[in-house]
Amino acid sequence: MQAETGAAQSGRAVRPAEPRDAVAVADLWNGMIRDSLSTFTTDEKTAEEIAALIATRAGAFWVAEDAGKVLGFVTYGSFRGGPGYAATVEHSIVLSDAAQGQGLGRGLMTRAEEAAAGQGHHVMVAAISSANPGAAIFHEKLGFAQAGRMPEVGRKHGQWLDLILMQKTLPAS
Repeated sequence: MQAETGAAQSGRAVRPAEPRDAVAVADLWNGMIRDSLSTFTTDEKTAEEIAALIATRAGAFWVAEDAGKVLGFVTYGSFRGGPGYAATVEHSIVLSDAAQGQGLGRGLMTRAEEAAAGQGHHVMVAAISSANPGAAIFHEKLGFAQAGRMPEVGRKHGQWLDLILMQKTLPAS
């Protein structure tokens, strides 16, 4: 899959997110929030919040689409506050169930990593729920390494969950 703006041969594309994508992104994100333990939050996102996030993260928010339908997204932002962390970003990636295993996640992550490196970021962090082992495997295949595990720091649906921290040093651009 091409990790660039524009259509690929199959009608699939990874492109910068636009305000018109806010409803589709909110639907994907909220489905994960409601129906899984992959995120510890229970606060769903509104389309207005997503549109604002897209606006504030220009150059750091992409969607994968097929025939005009948004199948997934990736975005990144500050890892922690303070100038000492300015070169480190944390990302979120969500794919629809139908899009799993088709290379769309890799395409999204490639685009995000290239952009982050181009913006002078040095490290990208993934914070993964222990209830989502597939995400840890996915990130490992992309060159992320486990940097730590924080036992039982998250709680959702009556369950204590570990947080797996993975990181990747980005190539200098």
